[in-house]
Amino acid sequence: MTVPEPAGRGRMKLAARCRVATEAPAFGLVVFCVILLNAGLMGVETYSGLAEEYRQVLQAAENCCLVVFSLEMLLRMGAYADRPKAFFRDPWNLFDLAIVASAFVPFVRENTTVLRLLRLARVLRTARFLPHLRILLIAVGRSLPGTASFLFVGALVLYVYAMVGWVCFADSDPQHYGSVGRAMLTLFLLTTLDGLTDAVRAGLQISRLSIIYYASYALLASFVLVNVLIGVVLNSLDEAREIEAEAGRVPAPSAGPDADGTDVRERIATARRALDEIEASLEAADRHPSHPDQRRRLEAASRSGA
Repeated sequence: MTVPEPAGRGRMKLAARCRVATEAPAFGLVVFCVILLNAGLMGVETYSGLAEEYRQVLQAAENCCLVVFSLEMLLRMGAYADRPKAFFRDPWNLFDLAIVASAFVPFVRENTTVLRLLRLARVLRTARFLPHLRILLIAVGRSLPGTASFLFVGALVLYVYAMVGWVCFADSDPQHYGSVGRAMLTLFLLTTLDGLTDAVRAGLQISRLSIIYYASYALLASFVLVNVLIGVVLNSLDEAREIEAEAGRVPAPSAGPDADGTDVRERIATARRALDEIEASLEAADRHPSHPDQRRRLEAASRSGA
């Protein structure tokens, strides 16, 4: 009668096999190609003539892509069979699961616009297979708090200069400074320094002091604030690289305590042989009681070996 295998050991074996499959280079290459194929199918569907003529072919290709994505997600979930909670700690796993599972939601499948947007979101899954792109996306996410602070400061500077422009140029140039809204739009377009020359010439016809207004705004908005934003992004990029480096240094979890127990078994066998030799020496010492010092040393060695 065979002893049933414990459930824990079965999950470990399943996780080990799925992990070998998902970590294979061919697996990632196939999924990456299917993601690009899915993006190409969406582009073909924008041509009404091709979409009508090859409707069934395109629909079959989309269903095949969905099947591949579903199998990929099942394998990735199977790789965490021995530790299910770890699967949901990875943001990329949650993102992939949401994108793939949404295709099976009845409301989403019936809404063509939402379905197309979700299919478009699958293209972002290429970041999982491109480390540099993944670092950039992580950097963008980590730079959002700093970017929000930058936007607040930038809006404050824009509003102050817009009010000053409205006070100084509203009567002479109502087309650009007739209200605070128009003044803010004018200054926002000047942030890229496009049209700054024409604006300075028009301002000099009103007052020579306008050069101070435009020069200070260009220096503050186009150089100082933009460089601050670049610094925030670069700092977030360094943090993203550190996060990816730390994630890469974490060793993959083993399939179980006996996944690679050759070394452990060898150590146990060596310890057993040492104990057998000590016991044989003790028996020899019992047969020769004339050597009490040797007996005490053997007993001490036996206790330390145990």
